[in-house]
Amino acid sequence: MSNKSFCTCPVLDCPDHPQKHSNECTPCIKKNLDNHEIPACFWRKIGDTENTKSNYTFQKFAESVLNKEGSSCNSKTQ
Repeated sequence: MSNKSFCTCPVLDCPDHPQKHSNECTPCIKKNLDNHEIPACFWRKIGDTENTKSNYTFQKFAESVLNKEGSSCNSKTQ
């Protein structure tokens, strides 16, 4: 499976989206790290697509993970 088919980001017009180049996820990850943010695919994995509309910050992501009681991300760590 290629990273292009793995990517769950719905923002297909983003120049860093894997479908736009041959560098896989690297440009997206770099952009997010430079901005102190978490990529959309992590948000989608925990089932939180609402917070990604305006706030991708590390802090907001951590709060969202901690607030997701019974979510798939919490149940797999037990």
